[in-house]
Amino acid sequence: MTLFKADNLAINFGGIKAVDGVSFDVEKGQVFTIIGPNGAGKTTVFNLISRIYDPTEGKLMFEGQDITDVAPHNIANLGIARTFQNIELFEHATVLHNLLLGRHAHRSGNIASQLLFLPSVRKAELEHREKVEHVIDFLDLQHYRDTYIVNLPYGARKVVELARALCTEPKLLLLDEPSSGLNTEETEDMAFWIHDIRNELGITVLMVEHDMTLVNEVSDRVLALNYGRVLALGTPSEVQSHPEVIKAYLGG
Repeated sequence: MTLFKADNLAINFGGIKAVDGVSFDVEKGQVFTIIGPNGAGKTTVFNLISRIYDPTEGKLMFEGQDITDVAPHNIANLGIARTFQNIELFEHATVLHNLLLGRHAHRSGNIASQLLFLPSVRKAELEHREKVEHVIDFLDLQHYRDTYIVNLPYGARKVVELARALCTEPKLLLLDEPSSGLNTEETEDMAFWIHDIRNELGITVLMVEHDMTLVNEVSDRVLALNYGRVLALGTPSEVQSHPEVIKAYLGG
């Protein structure tokens, strides 16, 4: 069953086509990875899906719904969450408080009920806290629960950003360079989390990644881009052995 579909996506920046006619679909329960050299258009595709950019051409479909014109602040409500290559956390808040912010898509009630802290609001707050604690346990973040982000090592921050995305309870999780800045052991841990996110939580993953060891470890299908265009689409081994992909990475 197709969960997400990009149809003939294109975007121009001035006279430059950063993405040029890109089409692919992501099946429910897959780990789908986009690869390519620097400047290939990978993160631009993510910015289109996140609705940070508006496509010049093409459509975005999620669960059979056209989301091409959905406002960026409504994307999380649909069930799409994202991490960023450059970590976007509140440094002077604790891990727990950062994760609770990830529950914003599930908050309800008016301002008056929030100010009066009515029983319904108290019940909802307890439910949000329970969901966050589950994510903390899932990603082994108990040790860091009350630590300020500014005091965390880089690898832990990457996991916290992943945790905050999971707190939105997404159906589709966009991971932008999840191994960027991580050492070998931390990258192995990230592969472990991605497996569990798909297998235990049932979340579909769409990933941009440059570490081919991680790509081979977790991916069901891979899309290779170069200069905003599709070079190859298939299994990790099929894409890596494709002549155009080899040429894009090695030159020739």
